[in-house]
This record gives sequence, structure tokens and C-alpha cells, in this order.
Amino acid sequence: VALGLYFPRKEYLENVYIDEPAGMPLLRIHALKDSHDEVAHFHLCQNLIISRARSHENNWFQIKEKTGLLYLSKSLDREDFNMLSVGNWMPLSKVMLYVFLSSHPFQEKECDSATRTTVFLSLINATAPACSSLTARQLCFTEMDLSFHIKENKPPGTFHQLQLPSVHHLCQNLSISYKLLAAEGIPFRYNENTTSVRVTQRLDREERERYELIAKCTVREGFREMQVEVPFLVNVLDEDDSPPFLPNGTDTADAVVEFNRKEGTVLATLTVYDADTTPIYPLESSRKKYTGTIITDDPWISETFRVEHIFDEIHFSPNGSQVRGTRHEY
Repeated sequence: VALGLYFPRKEYLENVYIDEPAGMPLLRIHALKDSHDEVAHFHLCQNLIISRARSHENNWFQIKEKTGLLYLSKSLDREDFNMLSVGNWMPLSKVMLYVFLSSHPFQEKECDSATRTTVFLSLINATAPACSSLTARQLCFTEMDLSFHIKENKPPGTFHQLQLPSVHHLCQNLSISYKLLAAEGIPFRYNENTTSVRVTQRLDREERERYELIAKCTVREGFREMQVEVPFLVNVLDEDDSPPFLPNGTDTADAVVEFNRKEGTVLATLTVYDADTTPIYPLESSRKKYTGTIITDDPWISETFRVEHIFDEIHFSPNGSQVRGTRHEY
């Protein structure tokens, strides 16, 4: 089943200061494809959600439909801030908006797409700080963790841009450069010209479930140089694409029953491994996935014996990296 385009992050965070100019770029949102011929279209739909009970018409933020660049369409002044904050004494107000994704251009007010991500904006009751007062960490990376989810067996694509659009826009006197530190043969590429990171091939969760890289940033100002490194993590999301397997190749077990066995005696066992899925909660849904059956025409056997099914999470180690799976025992 083709599920379509998807976001490699569940949420994005960004700061917005008072009196930043209209047109100011805030952050870039990416989408990954389910199939090669899809084209991503981004759309902001709903009102700003200020608190659980309140929402307000969004007059300040827009997204470029084809690039996913979120920007200020109108400068946010103190009056706007007071209206969007709980009270004007607050130094910061958090608002939330949803970005929707579609493989075709959005029709007017079409907002029922299930594919969406959440953007949390911290509105700060102050003008943007001078670039010289920011630390290397603030100039290079936002407060979000650099943690991404990429589905296995999907086409390659760009899923992140390291350069912060707002810092790049405001701090043009600074030279900020990045590197992605990773072992040889890792399926990710960093493009120095665009500062974007791309997955270069289809991933296989049964081969590797998690990649741990490091994003390194260097800030140069005149003769001064600062460096900062942060973890860059990619988790591979599973698709049910590998059949379960039996350790010794047999899917039946013979049971020999001796006279006078007590109730609860184990007569035979059968083990099945599944590298593809981990135990799902509620546990009943994992139990229903596989069933153990006694093959007999004799009603007495059906009444007297039963198959018990227990399962637990185990780790496989293909290529030296740990991948979670399930051991089912009957």
C-alpha cells in the first residue's frame, strides 16, 4: 500500500522575535517520497493555536508551497504579541501551527490531509539579539534535537538543511560552515553548497535500525573561530516486508504424551523468529499476528490440550549492528 509523502520529523521548533521584517525566513521543512514520481506541496491551513482552548487567525506566517520554507508574511509587533500571548507581562508566548503535505497542489481550504507535522513557535517579547551576542550553539543549531525518522524501502531524498535560514538572513558578516561526520559507507550525503543532508539509497531496517552521526559547525568572525558538535540521529522505520523464520526450518512439532502427566506439563515447543517487527502493545495485537494450532480430528485432544503463545523482544546482529525483533514460543 502506498502511503504517500511523509515528514521525517514529527515536530519543528523555532523562535520568532518582535519586529522581525516581513519576508524573514524562519525554518525549512522537508518531505520524503513514497514513490519516485511524487512531488511535495506544503500548506499552512489552520489557525494559530495559542493554548488548548484558544486559536487565532494566522496573519503572520506563510509557507512556500514547493520548497517548504516557512517565513514571516507580516512583521509581528508588540500589539500582535500582546494579542497572541496570555497577557502582556509574559516574556514568551508559544503558538502552534500545522503544516500539511500533499502530492498535488492544495485546493482552497483543503485541510483534511492526514499527513501533517507540528511547528511550535516561541514568540519572544524582545527584538532579535545581535549576532555578536549569540553563542556558536545558537548560531549553528536550533533547540531541536537533530533526530529523524526515515522509512525503509523508500526512494532517496533530502530530509534536512543544517544552515538556519533566520541566522543566515540576519548574520551575513559571519562565516558559518558545517560538516557531517560519519563512518565510511554510511548512506547519507552532505552538500556544502546547499547545507542539505540527503539519504542516498533505500534503507533496510532488518540490516540497520539506527544511524548515529555528528553534525559539526564552525563559526568564523574575523580571526575568531568557534566550533560546536551535536549528535545527528536517523531511525529507520519498519515496513512489514520480511517473513518470519524458523531456526531449524520446521514449522511443526510432534508431542509424545506419557501416562499420568500433570495439568500444565509442557509436551512440545516450537520457536518462530520475526526480525521484522517488535512486540506491539497492546500485546493482544502481537498475539493475533501468529496463531498456534493443534492439528487433529479428535475432539478429546482439542479439549485436553492447548497451545500457549509467549513472545519477547530479542536482538539480531546483522553486520554488527543491533536490530530488534521478536521471538515467539509455542
